[in-house]
Amino acid sequence: MNTSLLLQLVVNGLIVGALYGVVAMCFVLIYKASQVVNFAQGEFVLIGAWVCWWLVAEFKLPFWVGFPVCLVFMAALGVIVQVVVLRPLIGEPVISVVMVTIGLSIFFQALLKWVFGVFTQPFPQVFSTSTVTVLGLNVETAYLMSLGLSIVIMIGFAYFFKYSKMGLAMRATAFDQQVAQSLGVSVKRVFALSWAISAVVSALAGVVVGLVSGVSASVATVGVKVFPAVIVGGLESIVGAMLGGLIIGLLEGLAQFFDAEYLGFGNLITIAPFYAMLIILLIKPYGLFGTKNIERV
Repeated sequence: MNTSLLLQLVVNGLIVGALYGVVAMCFVLIYKASQVVNFAQGEFVLIGAWVCWWLVAEFKLPFWVGFPVCLVFMAALGVIVQVVVLRPLIGEPVISVVMVTIGLSIFFQALLKWVFGVFTQPFPQVFSTSTVTVLGLNVETAYLMSLGLSIVIMIGFAYFFKYSKMGLAMRATAFDQQVAQSLGVSVKRVFALSWAISAVVSALAGVVVGLVSGVSASVATVGVKVFPAVIVGGLESIVGAMLGGLIIGLLEGLAQFFDAEYLGFGNLITIAPFYAMLIILLIKPYGLFGTKNIERV
């Protein structure tokens, strides 16, 4: 057994899994606030990557200037999408809102291909070295940056929901929108903020993927990969989303190792997360940390 390769892929998988986890938290955040699954999450990842690339490559802004500007733009975009597209659907059946998010996904895909083309565009060099050696393992510098930012985001989420006024308002809205509104919570502001946070964190993931492998339409597949993490962890659990992301990232690393060393399927890394999702749905449909809904009949 190639132990060094296994350790390398496990470490990479856990780092990527942390990135999956923070994007999965965006799924959970929107679902808890509005009971809507955002199927355009992957497109938010892609938009963030393209906007940052455009600022850095075309406008020649330093990355450490273009990156924050990109995040501000994405926050504004998230609010605009919620206010203009989704707010008029408040009170409509959930399936109507879900179909709108699917429509947004298709619209953004077509728009981005029209504006930026279909070819992969590499980021200008941001770091002095593309990889660094950690305990004898080669790790992408962008992945280390994403790990640090993921940890900061997780701590920020924990503090935000436990201590901040708006965080408590979002928790109240997730529990019961009508009760929260009767207590003076602006549900519309909560919805807008949840979409803004989701767009910002998704952009962060898109930039990291773009730094490693270039920016193209395939970056949006991060949103697809994150969906199994959400299901595994539980659609209503922030902690579950984070752990689900780590599980899926680790599973991808192990799948890549066994596929390369023993099986030779060639695509096990792509399908393994969805097998895990199916198994969890069969054994525990609400996910590892999800809440089982009990309804009176």
